[in-house]
Amino acid sequence: MGVQTGRTHARRKKCKCECHFLTAGLVAVSFLVFLGLSALHLPEPFALKPATALPEVTLLVWTHPFGRKQRLPDCLARYGVYGCELTDDQRAYTYADGVLVHHRDVVSGTADLPPEEGRPPGQKWIWLNYESPSHTQGLRGLEGLFNLTMSYRADSDIFLPYGYLVPKHGNGRPLTKTSRASRPGFVAWVVSNWAESQARVAFYYELSQYIEVDVFGQAGIRIPKGSKEVVQTLRRYYFYLALENSQHTQYITEKLWNAVSAGAVPVVLGPTRKDYERFLPPEAFIHVDDFPSVKELARYLLQLKREPVRLMWHLRWRTGFGLHQPAFWSEHYCTACKALRKTVGQTHVVHDLTQWFDS
Repeated sequence: MGVQTGRTHARRKKCKCECHFLTAGLVAVSFLVFLGLSALHLPEPFALKPATALPEVTLLVWTHPFGRKQRLPDCLARYGVYGCELTDDQRAYTYADGVLVHHRDVVSGTADLPPEEGRPPGQKWIWLNYESPSHTQGLRGLEGLFNLTMSYRADSDIFLPYGYLVPKHGNGRPLTKTSRASRPGFVAWVVSNWAESQARVAFYYELSQYIEVDVFGQAGIRIPKGSKEVVQTLRRYYFYLALENSQHTQYITEKLWNAVSAGAVPVVLGPTRKDYERFLPPEAFIHVDDFPSVKELARYLLQLKREPVRLMWHLRWRTGFGLHQPAFWSEHYCTACKALRKTVGQTHVVHDLTQWFDS
């Protein structure tokens, strides 16, 4: 009897703790929704009214990223950005107010940097990069050349992440609810850039010892290229391994947002939990660092699969939110042009590009 009573008491204690855990979580979710997006780090929204006091500017897109030419957008018609003229004609260099330079193209690509000789007074060079430090070479040779930085990092001069949450009725796709019946799959991973030296590959090998992971992409089951196809595939799964190819400060790519868009709970490997919480509520993702071992993480995922109430705790935050994923590269061009317009007449030179970005 004593043993049975002890076990009953332990079960009640465990249930009580778990109930408190879930209740606290739901209260936190409700509080976050009540506050809107104030707890999250968001880029500055596009202005919907003309800033008549600001001068009109011309931004020269020095090279189309990765050599993939696309039609330049009309910033006013598409994003409500006034006073911005975009051009990719390098003959405009002599009078352009700013020059947007994609890092990869001028360091390891086929393009050269704009010529310093003949650079118009007050012209701003904008450093554009959306690769991680592990895939960003040649920074030291660029010190003192640029005036503004633009990247996924919140401490860039011009900040535009791979994705971010917006009010449900704002400029974004509303996040749908997730039903248990519509998810026949358990855990998925879409990967094309496979290297045995990557931490995410080692993580996958260990996790697959405890649970089954369906692998898609060039390293697994082929699916058509494109985020829409990836999201459609992930809609069949409860969990998605949003594993970055390298781990650096705030380096969070479309992998996370594809999972959010599909209604799958992202299991993340990348920067710290604190960095992810800049963009999502704490319960919206599962960080591999939250667990003492990969085995414990696998055990938790299996537990969530068996207990729908606990699983929904990771998804209820979606009510009231939408998702916006900036269009590469049109939105980046217009965002840079808007920032250029606001900084006309201001002088600033980036002298610590290497130290900052590698930090």
